[in-house]
Amino acid sequence: MTADPKHQALAHVSRPGEPGRLIDAEQHARQHTGVRKAHETELVEDYVELIADLIDATGEARAVDIAQRMGVRQATVAAMVRRLQTRGLATSEPYRAIFLTEAGRRMADDSRARHAVVLRFLLALGVPETVAFRDAEGIEHHVSPTTLKVLDDWIDRLEATGGKP
Repeated sequence: MTADPKHQALAHVSRPGEPGRLIDAEQHARQHTGVRKAHETELVEDYVELIADLIDATGEARAVDIAQRMGVRQATVAAMVRRLQTRGLATSEPYRAIFLTEAGRRMADDSRARHAVVLRFLLALGVPETVAFRDAEGIEHHVSPTTLKVLDDWIDRLEATGGKP
């Protein structure tokens, strides 16, 4: 039995079990609002996560190291550091290392935790490591706490049963 191609095209916005019937407009709008909000914060989260990683790995986060690992110029890093400072997430002085405030460290820790769960999940599914690392970098910003908990629980069950879902 072949599904109607029109209904297949609408599967991502249709109610489960009701092919072709769109989800409520309010629900649809909430989805898009959530994605826009995630896009607004993902770059900030990437920077604070990297700063925390560098501090934890080497004892300091230098603009040159951040630029190298983000694949950007040092001027781009300087602009982002100013943005982080304005948001109360980081501190620095000219020609000195960059440090996270308590709020910045909390954001980094939250981002790291989401990142770790998503990465473990992708690897558990059998996604190749290089692809899983790249994909986790984007997914971590968009996954809800509810979904994250389900993923984490699924991984725990998988590990407890020796790899059988």
